[in-house]
Amino acid sequence: MSPTTSPTNPATPADGTRPEIAALRARPTAEVVIIGGGINGLATFRDLALQGVDVVLVERDDFVAGASAASSHMIHGGIRYLENGEFRLVRESVQERNGLLRIAPHYVRPLQTTVPIFSTFSGILSAPLRFLTHRQGKPSERGAALIKAGLTIYDAFSRDGGAVPRHRFLGRTRSLQELPALNADVRFTATYYDASMHDPERLALDVLFDGLAAGPNARAANRLEAIGLGARGVRVRDAVTGGEFDLAAEAVVNTSGPWTDLTNAQLGRPTRYMGGTKGSHIVLDNDELLEATGGREIFFEHSDGRIVLIYPLKGRVMVGTTDLEHDMREPAVCTEEEVDYFLDLIAHVFPDVRVERSQIVFRFSGVRPLPRHDDTQPGFVSRDYRIERSEVAERPGTTLLSLVGGKWTTFRALAEHLSDEVLGLIGRDRIRSTKGLPIGGGAGYPTTDSARLVWIVGHGDGVGRDRAEVLLERYGTRAELIIRAVEEAAETPLADAPGYSREEIAWLVANERVVHLVDVLLRRTSLAFTGAVTAPLLDELAEVVGDVLGWDAATRREEVGLARTALAERHGVEVAEIATP
Repeated sequence: MSPTTSPTNPATPADGTRPEIAALRARPTAEVVIIGGGINGLATFRDLALQGVDVVLVERDDFVAGASAASSHMIHGGIRYLENGEFRLVRESVQERNGLLRIAPHYVRPLQTTVPIFSTFSGILSAPLRFLTHRQGKPSERGAALIKAGLTIYDAFSRDGGAVPRHRFLGRTRSLQELPALNADVRFTATYYDASMHDPERLALDVLFDGLAAGPNARAANRLEAIGLGARGVRVRDAVTGGEFDLAAEAVVNTSGPWTDLTNAQLGRPTRYMGGTKGSHIVLDNDELLEATGGREIFFEHSDGRIVLIYPLKGRVMVGTTDLEHDMREPAVCTEEEVDYFLDLIAHVFPDVRVERSQIVFRFSGVRPLPRHDDTQPGFVSRDYRIERSEVAERPGTTLLSLVGGKWTTFRALAEHLSDEVLGLIGRDRIRSTKGLPIGGGAGYPTTDSARLVWIVGHGDGVGRDRAEVLLERYGTRAELIIRAVEEAAETPLADAPGYSREEIAWLVANERVVHLVDVLLRRTSLAFTGAVTAPLLDELAEVVGDVLGWDAATRREEVGLARTALAERHGVEVAEIATP
């Protein structure tokens, strides 16, 4: 969306009816209803909105609160997919990675990635068997020969005008010179480039607001759950007020990710499409480990065959991930056994770096929206996507589409494919492509030092150049909206998180569909991820958010309690009831 426009979300009325819900009730029809506000649903919403389609998106939780919020913060081509023979997916992934570096440079940037290698020929005999049968034998770490062959092929897929450099191989001596804290048993390192996505939730919100900026034909609401499907359309329930109503459409698109089967069952259309696996991560505040990474991601295959990573991010170190079967009827949480696994793998790569449980400031876990895979082991399940179609007998002329699979890297291309399917159903033509179209604050984003300086100088009069630079880094060129809103009066830094101001938080609440305090902590800011949440901060934020949304004292106390519970139960963050000195 243009940095000079912004959707607004005025304070919720006393009866709890949000403006976006009132608008849907007033006009409960559309050409398309999308169920699920993760990145793939949001990207499909944006794509259809840009074609002028009358489209509505509903999300039962907050936007990008599910699987899309539990990513490894990477935009990558998927080098391991080569071993599965998924060349189409690798080609598309690499092309989309390179494209996102251009259209979302504020959140997607080149990521130097190093693979420590402890053998020369390990895995070279079992790899062809995996390629031909997709069956995994006894787990073993990939050796240098196999990794060299894979990276050479990967470079061939990555050719795109030098978007990222080619890989390089180093022997033990040079490897330890560059990364002296590495396990001294290392024989080689392979270094290549993919891309980082340092704020996935904010990138997803930019995608949403691009769609909303397309005009009144595009409407979206969070905390609005699809609970049925019948002759009158999709039945939805407002999670805030409990009110229910119907949304009629010619096409209904289920993009609820790993919950797709559960959503279809709720719609009265039982399916068995999904077989997602759980992936967990921890975030550590450990300066020694941060320094040991040398500012690059350490990415490798552990002895059990799992791909794992040690990733410096926001002054912390993120470690992941697991690949475990999961029942979607249960919440996904990072277990103590998974933490043990992460601590063991850190010790394997950096044996002299001391890491303790007390240094974990945040945990998160989500379920990959993988297809049902029966006997196939999780690590070898396809990461590709497909679209399933069924007719709605109770409502002739209405079709239900279910998205199976999909990943962050390919969200734009996936959305274009899914939108084309929808356009065919409703008899509309595509009028524009999203390929090459900047996303949100990526529009006009300065990508050179000189251009960045010009932007900062031009926007620093009201808030100061240092502050303008912080906001540019945080929001891309959408920072201009916040600067305009706060430059009339001096900003007031939050007492317990001075990197944010009260005015900045108030703008986010008023303009980004915030419903609960936890939305601010987990998805509008990085406060929870970096371990910055304290009891005084919760109280301070509840005051700011409550002033915008019209909360009374009891609601503010309730929201603080809900946030504290969510952080403890889902993210391992214990916030004391009373602040400690």
